[in-house]
Amino acid sequence: MKAVSIVTPGKIEIIELPDPTPSSTEVVVEVAAVGICGTDLHIFEGEFAPTFPIVPGHEMTGTIVAIGKDVTEVKIGDPVAIDPSVHCGECFYCRRARGNLCENWNALGVSMPGAAAQFLLSPKKNIHKLSKDIDLKSAALIEPLSCAVRGYDQLPRIPGSHYLIYGSGTMGLMMAELARVNGAASVSIVDLNKEKLVTAKALGFTHVATSADQFDQPRGFDVVIDCTGVVAAIKDGLKHVMPGGTFLQFGVANHDAKVEIEPFWIYNKEITIVGSMAVLHSFDRAVELFANGVLNADVMISDRYPLDQYETALQAFKSGKGRKTIVLPNG
Repeated sequence: MKAVSIVTPGKIEIIELPDPTPSSTEVVVEVAAVGICGTDLHIFEGEFAPTFPIVPGHEMTGTIVAIGKDVTEVKIGDPVAIDPSVHCGECFYCRRARGNLCENWNALGVSMPGAAAQFLLSPKKNIHKLSKDIDLKSAALIEPLSCAVRGYDQLPRIPGSHYLIYGSGTMGLMMAELARVNGAASVSIVDLNKEKLVTAKALGFTHVATSADQFDQPRGFDVVIDCTGVVAAIKDGLKHVMPGGTFLQFGVANHDAKVEIEPFWIYNKEITIVGSMAVLHSFDRAVELFANGVLNADVMISDRYPLDQYETALQAFKSGKGRKTIVLPNG
């Protein structure tokens, strides 16, 4: 099969690998679509520390083409989405039902071969069956949606709340859509890239600006969500949390990023600061939300590339061009 290989940080090759064969508890998926996100860029640039070479791709859908002898929940021909997180199930955090903090955490496309290939080998427990009327080339949005659902598990979700979201990329727009279905009184979106704000408007969000100071919310916001990982945005977002409000760090910042905070302000105003890491008991819900139309895939996905142009797609993502970028390994 043909696959993308990040050989070393900054170097990509298209290679040939043997077609995978499933063990008794694995399945093989013919990959329909794989999304590109910030994690892929971090891996490519060497900011994460997987073992190289690595086949990337953790936002994925496809059709099952082979199953192990002990797999009974799905069958050949089933359309599926795949949760990339592989937890050990035995460590301290797994035993506390916190698999996203697993001490032996792995993930398809991060530390294990991923879906930027014609075929993917996956544990059966990571497979989520889809209805046959779902467009597999758009359903790669389910994995990032499952991360957004996990983010909302960390929030109070009180109807009538005012939300402020930093970043109008894929994740920011997903967080905005979930705010809307969770009964937000208002959803305000900040992004320095005016082109991305056009997308937010196309999805029906009218409170958009290049600065949070442009919004008429003198007490601040009940919930502020950073989807950028950018220090300047995080610092600005913290200033706009109302007393008694919550700040969610959702965007992936660089490991060495630092933001100063005022402990007295947190104490005196009863501010809650929370984080959200990857996926945790949220993939099934993301499948149902996607199937029920919570996302407008036609608006959110702007570019589709063949597998041979993976590096071009990655560089387009890095430049901020377009919206969600999808790679189609099998055409």
